[in-house]
Amino acid sequence: MSRIVVAGAVIDAGRLLLAQRARPEHLAGLWELPGGKVEPGETTAEALRRELDEELGVEVTVGEAIGAPVEVAAGVDLVALRAELVTGTPQPREHLAIAWVDADELAALCARGVVVPADTAWLPDLDALLRGE
Repeated sequence: MSRIVVAGAVIDAGRLLLAQRARPEHLAGLWELPGGKVEPGETTAEALRRELDEELGVEVTVGEAIGAPVEVAAGVDLVALRAELVTGTPQPREHLAIAWVDADELAALCARGVVVPADTAWLPDLDALLRGE
């Protein structure tokens, strides 16, 4: 059975929250949808709520999956879930920085190669969400 890692597409007012990775070395400096490992006994939604609280200090409601899971390593699948802020202002507790980007800014970051490669698989889905389609 695959291990699951979850990523949150936090969208607010047509902008997507990205976090800049501090580690591991080969991903440091790249932008990603924030999230993390699903612990034993957790649902993906529970894991995303916990991870975003730990990493960014925010409470979110978790919605539907975005796109298809992406295999990021042998036996490890990354799942993206839509999320909306409930309380808190995101702070980069474990990241170098955070940024709110619109659809055009997201596309530009992906084109420059500064987004974690796995997350670029969801660009069409994220673009549609950000444009309200």
